[in-house]
Amino acid sequence: MCGTCGCSGGSEGGTGTRIAVPHAHPHDGDHENGHGHEHENGHEHSHLREHAGPHRGHARPVAIRGAAGGGETITLEQRVLAKNEDLAARNRSWLAEQGIVAVNMMSSPGAGKTTVLERTIRDFAGQRPVAVIEGDQETMLDADRIKRAGSTVVQVNTGAGCHLDAEMMRDALITLAPVSGSLVLVENVGNLVCPALFDLGERSRVVIISVTEGTDKPLKYPYMFAAADLVIINKIDLLPYVDFDVTRCEEYARSVNPGLRSLAVSATTGEGMGDWYDWVAGQY
Repeated sequence: MCGTCGCSGGSEGGTGTRIAVPHAHPHDGDHENGHGHEHENGHEHSHLREHAGPHRGHARPVAIRGAAGGGETITLEQRVLAKNEDLAARNRSWLAEQGIVAVNMMSSPGAGKTTVLERTIRDFAGQRPVAVIEGDQETMLDADRIKRAGSTVVQVNTGAGCHLDAEMMRDALITLAPVSGSLVLVENVGNLVCPALFDLGERSRVVIISVTEGTDKPLKYPYMFAAADLVIINKIDLLPYVDFDVTRCEEYARSVNPGLRSLAVSATTGEGMGDWYDWVAGQY
């Protein structure tokens, strides 16, 4: 059980974390799906591999069970986050060495993260290599969608876990083996609370909300918006049919994070997506 948020990522008898490439088999090679093997990219990924530990490539607990006492729980939380921050720093260093920009994309379920990713992949085709890390509790559904859109992808299934962490990020990067200069988009588990607590080693954090969710989301989930670099307000093609005030939502977001930039887009129609692409270009 996670000592920070209480989620379970696979204690004894539990589900555990699984990292997989869609439709991959042990001897398929990596020409089609981008799955790097141990003997390939050895020098490029040694910085990541040397910290992988004995559990890499196997189901493993993603966190530890804490004691019920308040003082011990606080100490445990500090230890969990300190370990995560150390691994995140290593991830960030490796990504910088490779000239790779990683963007952590967070939202509640149904806000349209996967649709934003699909359109981004298709629109970036031939311009910039894009690789994706998909985080979900179960299934390969989103990873299959991303692969059909034309990107290399690995799926991280967290079991009962409600967020990705730096260790999962490291293991996924080893499997994904992104080329130098890539854009790595990380679709975190759908949740507006816990993902904000765990640094993955990413360059930037993006929060996606949709106009179907409610104008006051930044006030209800302030930590998520305080930790973000950009908020994308998605599904603006539905504005005529819902009660949502874009201007007020942006004001609420800036009330918890004065420097937060916001973009209004429709990943379905493409409206406003050019502003998102310009923002991505500015990360390099």
